[in-house]
Amino acid sequence: MTTLIPSRGRLPAWADELRRRYLRGESAQFVLYGNVHDVILDDPDGDPRHRSVDERLLSLTEFMVRVLLDKKTGIVVYNVSTGVRFLKGKIPPGCEDLLLHKEPARVLPLLERALTTMCGLAVIIEYAEAVCPAGETSFSTVEDRASVVTLQRWSMLPAIDRNDNVVVLLVENLSELHSKLVSNPRVATVRVPMPERDERLQLVQHLDPSMPRAEAEMMAEVTAGLKLIQIKGILAPGEAADDESERVKYITELLGGGESALLRASRLAQITAGMPRDEIRRLLAPDGPVPQDSDSRAQLLRLIAARKREIIERECYGLIEFIEPKHGFEVVGGLEEVKKDLLLIARNIREGRRNRVPMGLLFTGPMGTGKTFVAEAFAKESGLTAIKLKNFRSKWVGATESNLERILQVVQALGQVMVIIDEGDRAFGNQAEDDGGTSSRVIARIKEFMSDTQNRGRVLFVLMTNRPDRLDIDIKRAGRLDRKIPFLYPQTEQEVETIVMAQLRKHRLPSELHFPEHRPELTPMVGFSNADIEAVVLLAADYAAQRAPEAPVGIEDLRQAAYDYLPSRDSEMLEYMELLAVFEASNRRMLPRKYAQVPLEALQARLQELRLRVGSRR
Repeated sequence: MTTLIPSRGRLPAWADELRRRYLRGESAQFVLYGNVHDVILDDPDGDPRHRSVDERLLSLTEFMVRVLLDKKTGIVVYNVSTGVRFLKGKIPPGCEDLLLHKEPARVLPLLERALTTMCGLAVIIEYAEAVCPAGETSFSTVEDRASVVTLQRWSMLPAIDRNDNVVVLLVENLSELHSKLVSNPRVATVRVPMPERDERLQLVQHLDPSMPRAEAEMMAEVTAGLKLIQIKGILAPGEAADDESERVKYITELLGGGESALLRASRLAQITAGMPRDEIRRLLAPDGPVPQDSDSRAQLLRLIAARKREIIERECYGLIEFIEPKHGFEVVGGLEEVKKDLLLIARNIREGRRNRVPMGLLFTGPMGTGKTFVAEAFAKESGLTAIKLKNFRSKWVGATESNLERILQVVQALGQVMVIIDEGDRAFGNQAEDDGGTSSRVIARIKEFMSDTQNRGRVLFVLMTNRPDRLDIDIKRAGRLDRKIPFLYPQTEQEVETIVMAQLRKHRLPSELHFPEHRPELTPMVGFSNADIEAVVLLAADYAAQRAPEAPVGIEDLRQAAYDYLPSRDSEMLEYMELLAVFEASNRRMLPRKYAQVPLEALQARLQELRLRVGSRR
């Protein structure tokens, strides 16, 4: 096996791994999965002026044909849409019908004849999931079963090894390929990762060789999580449907006019191709024309970040949502010990002390205690990119696993990201056993990803739930969700006071409240949730507005609102959720005096009693 040695250029890590495993004789059949629909910058160390952008940016198939497999005497590419294409070499005798058919049942036997009679042949099967789709064998069609068996046999045919031939299957999600093929020890799987920082930097410099090094490095950082083809679409778009000259003129006006604004507008016009004008104005000049001495790099970063969010959300088909927190902990009332703990974690993240950052956080407590609000405020304090997982479960076979792999691939590539999972008991809790094993596979993959120590300080999971008893117990262990933080209802008038003041700041409401003078009036709200207290404050503002549109909130307004407001109550369920949060807590200092001073045995007895009464409720 000597004909898989490229004649030029430095190979990407995945290609070098494939080459080494082939030369060692480990396998002659490979599955490339992951970022297989991206482009590859050929010869990244070469002079970008000698070849155009499009000449050096190759698809994966083109890269294998021109670089990785260029010593092969014959190269055949097949997919179920275009059929068979001979990109190098001649059609083998007796295989002329290859050009007439597209169905796997007809094409694969002919390809097998070529592989067993020719030497130095490479077969590339694109979109391999359409040839050997995942699924239970008993529910597969006869044609699908035949394809699986055929590719299984190829991995063990001595003639393929003896003739120095190689078979490469391309698939984006490994879970979409038939499991018998993936688990075959004679079929080697190689992951094509999302582009690393150095690859992104090389592409940026290739697209614009005149760009200063510092600016190119900034571009490489901010485009983390994007494919190379997407970065090219942002920094060097093709012909746009709208009028670029009009867009340049519009951006120049937003930047205040002048020659310097025109130069900046020319660069920004490329990145904003296809954006509506309202969106451009919101990102560049939300408060009117931009001063000429404003930071142009900050404008560029905002635009690229906006395009990045748009691209990733679209690529993930609504499976994730980017969160843009507008407030930090300054508008979070109460929860002083919680904020102290989270601020320390945020500082470690900002200062790069990754070994002091937990792998994940578990926020537990009854509804309305501010878990989601605090998580979003923590994202702002830490500087992490925050994304929220939506429901990625699907009724279709294999789709749930495929959705999860797509999400994890994006999360891994983004780095410095916080993954917020609300209602974690529904997403990763114990599911019904009649789902074909999907739940167990999903939870196992999540566990594997969360416990990867390479993600410490780069990917922080924040799981929120009011029913931690329904979570898979192994997902809560140290090394996955290291820190369990309880969120409980305020127990004293002083705690209610901090929440009331925070809500007044959050909603920018004028008030005539004076504390601690008016603190005794807050007694009726002790035991209210944070959401209930917010509703009371807004109701008090409505009462004040009845006197005059801009009237400040007074103590009488607050007293009347607290008396009128009727929170929805299921006291036993709320107490059960509080006790669950107490027993999940990592640190005793986070518990209020109400629970910290009660003997553990008494709390356990009460929890067991409530579990029998309400534990089975949804």
